[in-house]
Amino acid sequence: MDGGTRAAQALTDSGIEHTITRHGQVASLEEAATARGVQPADIIKTLVVRRGEGDFLFVLLPGDRAISWPKLRAFLAVNRISLPGKDVAREVTGYARGTITPFGSLTALPVVADNSMVGRTVSIGAGEHGVAATLDADAAIAHLGAQVADVTDPT
Repeated sequence: MDGGTRAAQALTDSGIEHTITRHGQVASLEEAATARGVQPADIIKTLVVRRGEGDFLFVLLPGDRAISWPKLRAFLAVNRISLPGKDVAREVTGYARGTITPFGSLTALPVVADNSMVGRTVSIGAGEHGVAATLDADAAIAHLGAQVADVTDPT
């Protein structure tokens, strides 16, 4: 099953009301937001972070924010974290960079959601380039069992 099909099935199985948008390749966050009919802050990036050997997690953050490495390390109570290479991220999730989503990941990973997502309607990647799901952030956070914390800074 390809990534888009796997993500779409996981979204359907979640029971979360969502809308799939297919817009093809875009060159910027602003283009993606326009194509999806949302603001740049409503686009949720999903990053895979490595805590240790074989220990990964997802971090969900709005498009207009960046991970604050000191905040994330403090929240996770670790001294070192990193972004794995694209091949490792694909091996762990089954998704290429730019398409990664916690929905339908090959490996169920813990999820940390930035607190700025709470209470909003957001657009999250859906497993292939140019495809996204618009949904209620709180419903996604609850379904994913995500921990909510302040782990980002404005870009």
